[in-house]
Amino acid sequence: MKVLILAGGFGTRLSEETDLIPKPLVKIGGKPILWHIMKLYSAFGFNDFVILLGYKGDLIEEYFLNQQNLFNWDITFLDTGLKTDTGGRIKRAENLIGNQAFMLTYGDGLARIDFEDLLSFHNNHDGLVTMTSVQLASRFGILEIGENNQVTQFKEKPKENEAWINGGFFVCEPEVLKYIKNDSTTFEKDPLTNLSYEGKLFTYRHRGFWKCMDTLRDKRELDKLSNNSPIPWLKQ
Repeated sequence: MKVLILAGGFGTRLSEETDLIPKPLVKIGGKPILWHIMKLYSAFGFNDFVILLGYKGDLIEEYFLNQQNLFNWDITFLDTGLKTDTGGRIKRAENLIGNQAFMLTYGDGLARIDFEDLLSFHNNHDGLVTMTSVQLASRFGILEIGENNQVTQFKEKPKENEAWINGGFFVCEPEVLKYIKNDSTTFEKDPLTNLSYEGKLFTYRHRGFWKCMDTLRDKRELDKLSNNSPIPWLKQ
């Protein structure tokens, strides 16, 4: 099963790091976050990768071609255009996908996902897409305020009852490509919205470790976590 990784964005909210390199090459614990993501899949035997390139994609290709310890990874580098949106990048891989189901994720998120369980969940429903969903703990305490502005309850960084959000690890059937019109299609908008209306979008609820590297603060937090033993996103 192929694993498609969206690695073409500009990473503008991490501009301190991405002026010179693409976001997937930003290092966590001395290795690009893209390398860590591929290790997540490889730990479960998924070693056939399609890297969907865009901004500074040549640097991503150069990095991996220069590695000498990745012989068990089959990597295809696909230039999907500088300004192509997420759906368009996936659509451009149509010939590589063929008529097989595929994994899909972004090049900036880490999680301790059980990909075997995720795939089993996907194979046991009749939808076209399984989206991993996660809950985020608030960075701030929440107040419940009663009469006369009296605080009736204080919750420090609550996680329960928070909304479930897109966690970025998908399993897709090839028919999903029919929902993508062109290069300007954002996968997370019309395609997923229409799939949900048709009852063909399911979610796998992940309650373990998950973190997206969206800002410099996120990058620094992941750097610190990479020094932990065990590393929280690695298969135990």
